[in-house]
Amino acid sequence: MGIAAHIARLRAVIGHELLLVPSVSVLPVDEAGRVLLVRHAGHGDEWGVLGGAIDVGESPAAAAVREAREEISAEVELVRLLDVLGGPDYEVSYPNGDRTAYVTAVYEARITGGFPAPGDGELSELAWFTPGELPGLRLSRFARALLRATGLPAAGRL
Repeated sequence: MGIAAHIARLRAVIGHELLLVPSVSVLPVDEAGRVLLVRHAGHGDEWGVLGGAIDVGESPAAAAVREAREEISAEVELVRLLDVLGGPDYEVSYPNGDRTAYVTAVYEARITGGFPAPGDGELSELAWFTPGELPGLRLSRFARALLRATGLPAAGRL
C-alpha cells in the first residue's frame, strides 16, 4: 500500500515539509523470543520495524493488525501496547524528499496465521532476530530508538 489518501492531500499543500503523523509499530515476537524486523524497499540496508500510518477513522489497534497483514502477508494478534513514542528519533526522511515525524503506538504481537513474507511491495526483506543478535545489526535510527525505549526484547545494549 502506498501513501494514504489523506496524507497525499496534505502533501499536495505542504510539499516535503515535516508532517506529524499518528502511526503504529508492530513487533512480532515468536515462541523463542525472537523479534521480526524488516527492510523497507528503497531505504538502504538498515533493519526497521513493521508498521505505518493510522488511517482516518481507524483505531491504533486496527491499524497495527492491518499494517501487519499488508506488509508481511500474515495475521497477527496484538499481545500488548508497549509504549507510545515520538520525538527526533522518530522523524524519517523518505527518498522522495518527504519528511515525517511519527508518533507511534508500539505493539508486541504474535503471528497467528500465515507465514511472514514481504507482501505489498513496501518491504524488501524480513527476518527473525534473537535479543543477542540485535546489537550487531545495522538498525535504522527509528528502530534502534524504539527497541531501546520498549526494552523488547532485551534491547538495552543497543
